[in-house]
Amino acid sequence: MKRVLLIAGGGTLGTYTAEELLRLGCAVDVICPEEKKSDHPNLRFIRSLATEELLRELFAAGKYDGIVNFIHYKTLDAYRQIHPLLIANTEHLIFLSSYRVYADRMHPITEEAPRLYDVSEDAEFLATEDYAVPKSKCEDYLRGECAGQPWTIVRPVISFSQYRLDLYVHSGKLILEYAERGEPLRIPSSSRYLTAGLDWAGNSGKLIAHLLFKPHTFGETYTVSTAQNLTWDQVAAIYHELIGLEVDWCSDEAFYEQHPCYLEKRKWILDCDRRFDRVINNEKILKATGLGASDFKPVAEGLAIELRKIKGEF
Repeated sequence: MKRVLLIAGGGTLGTYTAEELLRLGCAVDVICPEEKKSDHPNLRFIRSLATEELLRELFAAGKYDGIVNFIHYKTLDAYRQIHPLLIANTEHLIFLSSYRVYADRMHPITEEAPRLYDVSEDAEFLATEDYAVPKSKCEDYLRGECAGQPWTIVRPVISFSQYRLDLYVHSGKLILEYAERGEPLRIPSSSRYLTAGLDWAGNSGKLIAHLLFKPHTFGETYTVSTAQNLTWDQVAAIYHELIGLEVDWCSDEAFYEQHPCYLEKRKWILDCDRRFDRVINNEKILKATGLGASDFKPVAEGLAIELRKIKGEF
């Protein structure tokens, strides 16, 4: 039985990655700060932050066959400090990057598409953006200083679950609150027919789990998506059908009036992602995992599953 450690794996992606690994016959340890109880003999939750002290304690009991690290490091230095410890204690390490590293220059997007970090001429973005930029720096560190080691980079699209329901920039349980109040959720009409980089976490977790323990994935990068390639308008229509959510497709000015933070500290999520067309070509990850379209659920079905979980019907 292979042993897998999921670092910060108690949330949206980690939950479904663990579920698929258990189905594949693995033993799974999950480090997470939340209080969680296991109902599976091969699943163990370790309630803690993933400190170096904790990791050394776990590794003292033996190496893991696989590690999936879900932590987002806001600086390269923060990741550089922990990587040697992780790679020395596993046969395969998966590093979580993001589809948000991609620029809006290739459609459909493949793993070879230009990254914002490489092509952007916006000095402020390169100096202050704290998601796509550090993800890209960590990717470069792995390809450069860590070449030849058994790591794999994954770039998941937005993945929703009962823990976070996503529509454009709106996340968490906010969407449910708007639907319950009968209040329209405001989204810029300029993004209405753009392809949403969105998938059900059950699909994303399955893809990540099936990348593990495959030597041909070492040193490679994969976009984690089933490439259903729905537009934001189509995603909004699914929410409307399932929970009655209304969307106000408004002007950019009206959106900013209600959400001024996206003009300032959160502007990159719009200007360097949600305003991009995120059509994905997922041929590379399908070939690597051996999975196909029949192995995944449509976004609408995934959302229905999560809504039932929220209502306690499972």
